[in-house]
Amino acid sequence: MGSVGTPELIIILIVLLALFGGKKIPGVARSLGRSLNEFKTGLREEPTDAADESSPEQQN
Repeated sequence: MGSVGTPELIIILIVLLALFGGKKIPGVARSLGRSLNEFKTGLREEPTDAADESSPEQQN
């Protein structure tokens, strides 16, 4: 499998224009960018340790 070239990108852009229209594409791209940013921020945060949180069964 090869990489995505110029003809493939043009086809993808035409399909996006057909599906969303010209006015909605910037909003969709902005929303996608914000989602990716939040996802990356979530990956950088320290995960909480589930063992530190005690459940009601462990408190007895």
